Amino acid sequence: MANPRRFFVGGNWKMNGNKKELGDLIKSLNGAALDPKTEVVCGAPAIYIQYAREMLDPKIGVSAQNCYKVAKGAFTGEISPAMIKDCGANWVILGHSERRHVFGESDELISQKVEHALSENLGVIACIGEKLDEREAGITEQVVFQQTKAIAARVKDWEHVVLAYEPVWAIGTGKTATPQQAQEVHHTLRDWVKKNVSEDVANSLRIIYGGSVTGANCKELASQPDVDGFLVGGASLKPEFINIINARQ
Repeated sequence: MANPRRFFVGGNWKMNGNKKELGDLIKSLNGAALDPKTEVVCGAPAIYIQYAREMLDPKIGVSAQNCYKVAKGAFTGEISPAMIKDCGANWVILGHSERRHVFGESDELISQKVEHALSENLGVIACIGEKLDEREAGITEQVVFQQTKAIAARVKDWEHVVLAYEPVWAIGTGKTATPQQAQEVHHTLRDWVKKNVSEDVANSLRIIYGGSVTGANCKELASQPDVDGFLVGGASLKPEFINIINARQ
């Protein structure tokens, strides 16, 4: 049976770029021959969400990189799903390792954000992943299951959720999980979803990989049966992002 899950490639621009640089990047994406079978979403810095949406070809989605867990209020510096939608974007990245480990966001807070974003009809790219010491201690599964469990507890409808497995030790380090390592974790995650949510959700949920994905390693990663796409950091700002989008061709 062919994989029913549509390949998904997210570009996480993080805190990079200005209007000129992002404008040049957007021009190259708009002009490129992108695999029509791949869903592409670009995660813009909050201040450039509307700019990205206005400039990007409508077939490319736009995502925020974070949001808060309520619609509005006295939360200086935060943005809400309602604001994200008002600027024309339809996605948000939540639980990224940088939010967890640089800014101290807990599993509980991330799950509350996921719940609120979904209730506002935003698509959610929910990130999970273990640190190097956790992998070396052999507790990868324990860590990612715990993170997934917190998210799953607050998701009623999985249709607008993409799960991004990002081993923290592979983010921006140039170290990539081998295709076998990625497949192994994705497979156990899908199995966890099957046992703890449902078989239907397990079969349809897109589990994407993030962590030093490049034009050079994307094809082999994309060929793994449980790898349904990528969340790309540094390489999403470079021309090779186009090769990554087309990894399944």
